[in-house]
Amino acid sequence: MTVVPRSLSITVLVAARDEASNIERCVKALTPARQCVVVDSHSTDDTATLAEALGARVIQFRYGGGYPKKRQWAMDTLEIETDWIMLIDADEVVPPALWDEIASHVAQAEAEAYLITKQFHFGGRRFRWGGFSHAAVLLFKRGHARFEHMLDEPADAVDMEVHERLIVDGRVARLQTALIHEDFKGLQAYILRHEAYAQWEARVRLRFLKTGQWGENPIDMRLFGNLQERRRFLKAIAIRTPFEPLLWFMYHYIFRLGLLEGRAGFTASRIRANYIANARRLAGELRNTHG
Repeated sequence: MTVVPRSLSITVLVAARDEASNIERCVKALTPARQCVVVDSHSTDDTATLAEALGARVIQFRYGGGYPKKRQWAMDTLEIETDWIMLIDADEVVPPALWDEIASHVAQAEAEAYLITKQFHFGGRRFRWGGFSHAAVLLFKRGHARFEHMLDEPADAVDMEVHERLIVDGRVARLQTALIHEDFKGLQAYILRHEAYAQWEARVRLRFLKTGQWGENPIDMRLFGNLQERRRFLKAIAIRTPFEPLLWFMYHYIFRLGLLEGRAGFTASRIRANYIANARRLAGELRNTHG
């Protein structure tokens, strides 16, 4: 096992808002990083107090609309002196085995960015089935990645990047160890969050259907491209597919064997389908209202 230094040249940016039930687990697991910055959206609970008590630096962010949103704003605004930046949410935990792998790879620096899998937990259990875990670029060399610019949203929209992806200048490799993605705020909070995300999704979809473009500087759509480019290519097909919500339910629950997760697998699959249904409905309403 690699001996992980307690001061890897990594700044971890933690996106947070009303995360008192999650933030302590998250921050406690970040001790190998040289710096932990919690980018908070003026939480109304004890998120900031709890994070500061554990040694994290807390920065408050107020979204004024447009681009950038929270994470990109932090990358642009903060004086980050470490060689690497890592992005996580407050409901995510970096386990020791992942720190081992990170330490090994950043020492070799054979890539400018790394995909890390977010291991999905739901209903108090780690999902092995259902296809809900996914990989995203979460670790990258400072100055080598920037979020795509998709929408200029109003100030009252979701203030954090939802499904925007990082565009990387350089090579992208993949780490084998997953981080733990588990939210302790409860099922209702999970559902409400996805209802808010559906509004963003609707605007993105409507723009694509009208213009053929995902945004101002989006990730390329390529069937034989990298992981993120393939996802964007397949999404362009999916949003035009009849019965898309039902197909997503079948994908997670039947094709990816979410049924093996029991009632939790059914619930998670249904929430995914409802998210897509809401996005399609809202996109239709926007089209009818604004043309």
